[in-house]
Amino acid sequence: MSGKQSPNAPREASIGSWFERGDIDGFFGLALDNFIQLLLIANFCEAILNFPSELIYGRILPGAAVSVLAGNIFYAWQARALARRTGRSDVCALPYGINTVSLFGHVFLIMLPAKIVASAAGASPERAAQIAWHAGLVATAASGIIEIAAAFFAERIRRATPRAALLSTLAGIALSFISLGFLLQTFAHPLVGFTGLAIVMLTYFGRVRFKFGLPGGLIAVALGTALAWLTHVAPGDAAWPATGISFHAPLPALRDICAAFSGDYIVPYLSVIIPMGLFNVIGSLQNIESAEAAGDAFATRPALLMNGFGSVAAALFGSCFPTTIYIGHPGWKALGARRGYSILNGVGITLLCLSGTLTYAKYLVPIDAGMAIVLWIGMVITAQAFQTVPRAHAPAVVVGILPAVAAWGAMIAINALHVAGLGTLAHPFGPELLDKFRLTGTWIHGAFALQQGFIFASLVLAAATVGVIERRWNSAALWCAIAALLAATGLIHSYEIRPTDIGMPISGLWHPAWEWACGYAIMAVLFFAARWTTDCVSLNAET
Repeated sequence: MSGKQSPNAPREASIGSWFERGDIDGFFGLALDNFIQLLLIANFCEAILNFPSELIYGRILPGAAVSVLAGNIFYAWQARALARRTGRSDVCALPYGINTVSLFGHVFLIMLPAKIVASAAGASPERAAQIAWHAGLVATAASGIIEIAAAFFAERIRRATPRAALLSTLAGIALSFISLGFLLQTFAHPLVGFTGLAIVMLTYFGRVRFKFGLPGGLIAVALGTALAWLTHVAPGDAAWPATGISFHAPLPALRDICAAFSGDYIVPYLSVIIPMGLFNVIGSLQNIESAEAAGDAFATRPALLMNGFGSVAAALFGSCFPTTIYIGHPGWKALGARRGYSILNGVGITLLCLSGTLTYAKYLVPIDAGMAIVLWIGMVITAQAFQTVPRAHAPAVVVGILPAVAAWGAMIAINALHVAGLGTLAHPFGPELLDKFRLTGTWIHGAFALQQGFIFASLVLAAATVGVIERRWNSAALWCAIAALLAATGLIHSYEIRPTDIGMPISGLWHPAWEWACGYAIMAVLFFAARWTTDCVSLNAET
């Protein structure tokens, strides 16, 4: 042969490569998402839990770094192995990071109640903070253990669940908690937000490249940062960090873990820990299904095992926040990200957590600078739910999206009540709230019920709808029976109005939502009996 390179050589080289050009854009998007979680951790731990700085920056963030780095490296390796095994160069690693939903749940449903109880019992502020931290460690370790145990049978659940049910739940979260939230922020700061949005649309919707090979994500973040400072969006309320840069090595927290498990943190919070653990399992399964729909079929068991071990490792090194397979794989893949973006994300987040530079990054680079990338990811995930399911299943996707939108609306309503001065010890929440909302035509009672366990409600309702569409009456009835069981055990729709919050019950173990359980049971009976009570026209008939 001549000295010319084989046409297949570049592709063969890229199959086993760790880094591609698109990994830069992918890194900016995923790192920004993880960066937001770190900001939430720092802000919540400081302002709400009153944790000392040495606990946040010396134990919690270094512990989070251990889990994030280990998981990102593993999923990059898993993607490289899949690329080599299939001979494909476009395999994208599963995104991985700190679980946003569990972050909120651990702060407001576990650690804050533990701190309040400890303070009411006479504990000093330092001791109350330590008790709250220990409760978070138990919850994080338990969440990981649940995921590890589920890894051995979760693949059967994934195969038995319609794709429309798995993907519509993600679409609902992406549409509401990701896209709508960042869309509001985009329109709140249009000079910054619209600029980044235009660059993202040119790069990812228009599929064009900027001159000199500059990544669109880099341009969006750089221009967004510059405009944020010029228009005084940055630094906002942030102040220049008073502390200098210092290295915080991750240290095992075995003594604290032992103390935590010997305390009274398990039984009182099982009603939160178990749903959170199951939520992580279902969410991971949905993200694995999303990746397969985008062309990357990863083995379920090792992916879930790493997910669980990551959370356990986080707890062992002092982090009270679990990690998980992230939403957004199709978006990162569409950016051109492959394996390197995962490694870059792990290294970048680790440096932020260990070096004490998070406060500087928070000051210099506002969230507004890169929110268009995350907004785009939410749009891609929502679109995927419709693009990769049979056309006839589109109504099931819509049904699966609605609970997440309702949950987001309930969250906005609660925030609005807090802004209005309600939900305080001086003006506590009470049952009269439901009647006041109802007088305006707003059935907030239904929104609060949907908010609790909405990911499970979305899954079973969408799956039951698929069963009805395909006239598989037993399947539709079974999914409704599962929903009835979930409601009867309090895993969905059970909520309580507390003086300062409205959400999942936190006292005791069992909080059945009987009204909803009975409703689902009636649906199950009607679907099961449909073969005798209805006359079915041909599936091919056009209406």
